[in-house]
Amino acid sequence: MSLKKLSNEFTKGIVKENPVLGLMLGLCSVLAVSTEAKNAIGMGCAMTFVLLGANILISLLRKTIPQKVRIPVFLIVIGSFTTIVDLLMNAYFPLIHKNLGIFIPLIVVNCIIIARAEAFASKKLVLDSMIDALGMGLGYTLVLFIIASIREITSNGSFFGLKLFAEFTPVLIMMLPPGAFITIGLLIAILRTIKK
Repeated sequence: MSLKKLSNEFTKGIVKENPVLGLMLGLCSVLAVSTEAKNAIGMGCAMTFVLLGANILISLLRKTIPQKVRIPVFLIVIGSFTTIVDLLMNAYFPLIHKNLGIFIPLIVVNCIIIARAEAFASKKLVLDSMIDALGMGLGYTLVLFIIASIREITSNGSFFGLKLFAEFTPVLIMMLPPGAFITIGLLIAILRTIKK
């Protein structure tokens, strides 16, 4: 595969086919964990790890997995990598693990990972699948980080837990799920305007 094609595979997940703003996938986790920037980074790294591992393994096994049982096999592979990242985060990043809570185990049913396994990794070579996973993971992480940063600054007046203002009046709606919906809607509008 040419360098240009690899570059296109990587960048499509960041802008053109961004999983959150373009494909509208994985919104549950985006709504739930986008309250603080550090949580967004933690969730983005966990998702990217699982996406990368699952895409590589599924691509390697694509010719040996029977068509009728492909979805259960995909779920076992994704579940295995989710368990690995859950244990690693609990061991090395216990505070972020505690903040993310149930949303780390729920990565196993995240639409982004299942969709990439079914639509891409099960049909493409390992290198293509790796690049796809890295691009999609980075696109998800960037959007999650931007949304979390906006919500943290407007609702707490802080960034990465550090207070930015001496006096601050919080925008209460930004602490709640509607704040995440409003932010996602604005980002989609901005992205579509830029694409025109």
